[in-house]
Amino acid sequence: MTKKYFGTDGIRGLANKDSMSPQNVLRLGMAAGKYFMRENGRRHSVVIGKDTRLSGYMIEPALVAGFTSVGMDVRLFGPLPTPGVAMMTRSLRADLGVMITASHNKYHDNGIKLFGPDGKKLNDSAEAEIEKLMHEGWKEGLATSDELGRAKRYDNAQARYIEIVKATLPRRINLNGLRIVIDCANGAAYKTAPETLWELGAQEVIPIGVDPNGFNINKACGSTHTTALSEAVLQHKAHVGIALDGDADRLIMCDEKGTIIDGDQLLALIGTGWAETQRLTRNGIVATVMSNLGLERYLQDANLELVRTAVGDRYVAERMRADGYNVGGEQSGHLLMTDYSTTGDGTIAALQVLAEIIRRDKPASEVLHLFEPVPQILKNVSYNGVNPLGFTDVQSAIKDAQSEMGNTGRILVRASGTEPLIRVMAEGDDASLVKKITDGLADYIEKAA
Repeated sequence: MTKKYFGTDGIRGLANKDSMSPQNVLRLGMAAGKYFMRENGRRHSVVIGKDTRLSGYMIEPALVAGFTSVGMDVRLFGPLPTPGVAMMTRSLRADLGVMITASHNKYHDNGIKLFGPDGKKLNDSAEAEIEKLMHEGWKEGLATSDELGRAKRYDNAQARYIEIVKATLPRRINLNGLRIVIDCANGAAYKTAPETLWELGAQEVIPIGVDPNGFNINKACGSTHTTALSEAVLQHKAHVGIALDGDADRLIMCDEKGTIIDGDQLLALIGTGWAETQRLTRNGIVATVMSNLGLERYLQDANLELVRTAVGDRYVAERMRADGYNVGGEQSGHLLMTDYSTTGDGTIAALQVLAEIIRRDKPASEVLHLFEPVPQILKNVSYNGVNPLGFTDVQSAIKDAQSEMGNTGRILVRASGTEPLIRVMAEGDDASLVKKITDGLADYIEKAA
């Protein structure tokens, strides 16, 4: 079944419109509640967390109304990182976990991510079934007056999450002596991430992006806007910098020289570090088709395999579980370590990176830059209406570009799963050829759209 609302990472859109209107969110709560309440004879429950967007105050009660109307009890966490919601879903034995967030998007967007009772993101089949239930009438499956669900605030979620995260730092490792800048993107981890670093012994924690006002999430801060992180690291002479995104499931880092380190370098570090300490369950890691060719070559030199999946941390997680890998992630900073979490967790990933810096006893600039990326260019082309990738002439242009690139690199053209964008990526050893192909394809697609 074709899905109308769910993309690569839940539902996302402009707040108070279309898929993220209160009416549609109410329907989603009712449908998801019905889907997860198939076992009769007991109370069913859902946990709900959110980031710091103003629209969360509108979406949260709409979800509560939907869930309680079909008889599901609700526990409300308030601001909590997405991985914390996944953890609490399992820990509190809930049937369903919900995170209200649009991740790295600006404040005017919002979204909803769903987790099953195992704390894992739903597969395509489950999402399609929920969408099918959303199209039912308003009266089907409603609870009777005495069977309505109950909603209450749960005040311990942040503290419990912090303790779980702290326990992932390897034994005999502490953060003593480290001066760390942490940019929380004015998002869901604005309390939990700095507190975690402080409790683990950091000499000084310099928090930025920790003053949310409903409108400034991801605004000139966080993992997608790293200038503030670099400047703060240099200003405070910090040993390392950490940047999360709005829902804290992504991680980008900065060395003591102000150089930004992306997810591919972090994957290389964690993968080889875990291999050296015999913690890697398979002889390799999982990444997406977007990861740099330099990462693949570096891992090959270390006798490790790079397994690629479609874009989206959900697909990385599915491949990891299917084949037994315990390290994987995306260039964008979604890093998954299934020993600790069912989804990407920026804070946990940062602790693993810090542990490697401490274990190797070298400056971050020497530890975090393990390979030289091949030239890679990514361009976004916006479109309205029909996806231009379905046009025959666009497909021919892509095929011609691939022939021109030959065996010297890769080309990837795909539609975004969260925005009306076509992403055009090319990489290879010849920087001028990479630029020529990327510019040419992007211009052609823009005109076709």
